Amino acid sequence: MRTGPGNRITDVPGVRVGHCTLDDGHVKTGVTAVLPHGGNLFQEKVLAVAHVINGFGKTAGTIQIEELGTIESPILLTNTLSVGRVSDALVEYLLEQNPEIGVTTGTVNTVVCECNDGYLNEIRGLHVQREHVRAALSSAATDFAEGAVGAGTGMSCYGLKGGIGSASRLIELGGKEYTLGVLVLSNFGRQQDFMLHGIPAGEIIAGMADAEGLPLSGMNDRLANASPAALQEREKGSIIFILATDLPLSERQLKRVSKRCTVGLTRTGSFIGNGSGDVVIGFTTANRVRHEETEAVVTLQMLNENEIDLAFRASSEASEEAILNSMTAAKTTVGRDGHVRKGLSEYLAAVLAETQERA
Repeated sequence: MRTGPGNRITDVPGVRVGHCTLDDGHVKTGVTAVLPHGGNLFQEKVLAVAHVINGFGKTAGTIQIEELGTIESPILLTNTLSVGRVSDALVEYLLEQNPEIGVTTGTVNTVVCECNDGYLNEIRGLHVQREHVRAALSSAATDFAEGAVGAGTGMSCYGLKGGIGSASRLIELGGKEYTLGVLVLSNFGRQQDFMLHGIPAGEIIAGMADAEGLPLSGMNDRLANASPAALQEREKGSIIFILATDLPLSERQLKRVSKRCTVGLTRTGSFIGNGSGDVVIGFTTANRVRHEETEAVVTLQMLNENEIDLAFRASSEASEEAILNSMTAAKTTVGRDGHVRKGLSEYLAAVLAETQERA
């Protein structure tokens, strides 16, 4: 399918993304903020869903999303041990914007998602502070960096460098053009399982790393010399998908579209292991809910169910490409205790050469 003009989640009108990156020696972490629209999210909520692919995670705010079907705060991404502090900072931010919260109206549901960046980042140091949350929120824009930035600074993917990635697809329905965009925080997968558009890139890369002194051709020779530990490594880690669209969808339809992020995930080689925390937060900007709604009955638009396959395909394609973009955009990173994650770009030429040789 055709991509949006920027091929990122911010191709959906109104959506903005901002980062605060902490990259200093053993500190490799940060915050990424996704704003569904430029107005007051508490006053004008967006229809939303949360879909858990595998629940080994600490995401905050999903219970209310599932019950009420709305999001009323920016969506923040960070590392696992910083969820509480980031949520506190987001609460403070929303209280400043909405003095009525907790006084003349109810409280607010903040949404914070996480992955464990502890391989590269000194995660026990709790380096993310309130000012870093504010910096990510204030920097939110339609143009944003991908790779080892923001919450993705210390993340790993398929034994290589992971992080922030995004992609979008255009959907033509009823004479109108709509956009579906995906942003990922990638931190999952065994290297030998990695697939790049059907190419067993992970096997090629793993063989290159494990078979010292062997030439770059002859994948089977390299795999025969791969270490038992590499071949038996468990699938673990996490990925967060943020799916945005301006398609008019009901919460039920949005849930169905969000589930198709799983297709993009498995196309890259993941089998969604026991220790992986894989979560989708999806929202549509087309249907909004006013906090101070006065009408007893409100009208929402929804897609003709017979036309939903295009949205399914867009979700699958954008999710797969967002993961690949998170890896190709990420630079090689040296983190705590000298741990290294190489960028995928260092291997692309060899992977393509191997593929041509096999063909």
